[in-house]
Amino acid sequence: MPANASYDDSAAAPAGADTAVVLVNLGTPEAANTAAVRRYLSEFLHDRRVVDMSRWLWCPLLHFAILPLRSSKVAHKYASVWLPEGSPLAVHTRRLAEALQRELPQLRVLHAMRYGQPSWKQLLPRLREQGVKRVLALPLYPQYSTSTTASVGDVLDAAQGLDKRLVNDYHTDPEWVAAVAESVRRHRFANGAGEHLLMSFHGLPQRFAAAGDPYPQHCEASARAIAQALDLPEQAWSLSYQSRFGRERWLEPSTADTLTALAARGVRQVDVIAPGFAVDCLETLEEVAMMLAEDFAARGGRLRYIPCLNESPAHAQALAGIVQRELAQWRAAEPS
Repeated sequence: MPANASYDDSAAAPAGADTAVVLVNLGTPEAANTAAVRRYLSEFLHDRRVVDMSRWLWCPLLHFAILPLRSSKVAHKYASVWLPEGSPLAVHTRRLAEALQRELPQLRVLHAMRYGQPSWKQLLPRLREQGVKRVLALPLYPQYSTSTTASVGDVLDAAQGLDKRLVNDYHTDPEWVAAVAESVRRHRFANGAGEHLLMSFHGLPQRFAAAGDPYPQHCEASARAIAQALDLPEQAWSLSYQSRFGRERWLEPSTADTLTALAARGVRQVDVIAPGFAVDCLETLEEVAMMLAEDFAARGGRLRYIPCLNESPAHAQALAGIVQRELAQWRAAEPS
C-alpha cells in the first residue's frame, strides 16, 4: 500500500485501547505528478494559518497563477526524491508511527497528515466511531508555530465527542536533543567531522515572528541545546532558515546565504542537519541534500547532509517519553 494512502486505522491498534496517539505531519502529494501536486498545494495553501491574505486577493492569485505555474515544477522535484513506496515524508512518517506503536503497545498509535492522505480531519470522527475516548495529538514539528502546530490544533478543537490534548512542542526535550546529537556523532564517527555544523530550519515570514510567533526562539533554543550536547564551540556551528517562498521578508539568515558566507570564509566541508523536520522530505532531500549541495560544490566546498531521525529507535523512544509525560500530566489534571 502506498505510504500516503488511506488506511484501515482500526487494524492498527490493540483491541480495547480507548486512548489514541496520533502523529500528525504536514502532508504530501499522493503521487509525483502535476495533478497530485496541484491538489495537495491547493489544500495546503488554502489554510489561513499558512497564508493569511484576503481570500479575494489570494484565491485568484493561487488558482490562476501559482498553481498553474508551480505544480509541474514541484512535481519534478518530488520525482527526484520519490521512493518505491511513495513520498519520503509519507514513508518515514508511517514507519515512525509503527516504531512508536512498538514502544507503546498499550495505546493506539496512528499517523495522519494535516493536508492530503491519510487525512487528520477524517481520522478524528472515525476514531470516535471506533470507541476511542481520548486523543493525544503529537504534531511532528519540534518547534511550535502558528502556521503549523496551531493548524493541527484547529482541527483537533473542532472534533466532537472526544477528550483531546495537543502536544505544543518538544524543541528542547532532553531525549530528542540527545537523539539528534547522537545522529551527528554517528555520522562524524563514520565519515569524519566537517569543519562546520549548520542547523537549517524551515523558514517563516518575518511578520509572523513580529506578531508574536515563538518559532524563531524555539529554533534558536533547539540549535543551542544540540550544540551544547555535542560540546561544540560557538564558531563551529550556526543556525539558518530555508525554503523561502514569495517576495516578503522571511527569517534570516537564509541557508543559501549562510553557505555562501561559509564558502567565502574558506570553509570547504559543512555538515548540515535539519532539526525542524522529524522525517526527511522534499525540503531536506531535494532542497538541501541536492540543490544546496550542488551550489556549495560550485563554490569549491562539500556539503554533507545528515538525515533526519526518521523511524530510528532513538526517535521512537524520545517520542514515547514525550507521550508518556503528556498522558501523565493529562491524567493528573483531571478531577478526582
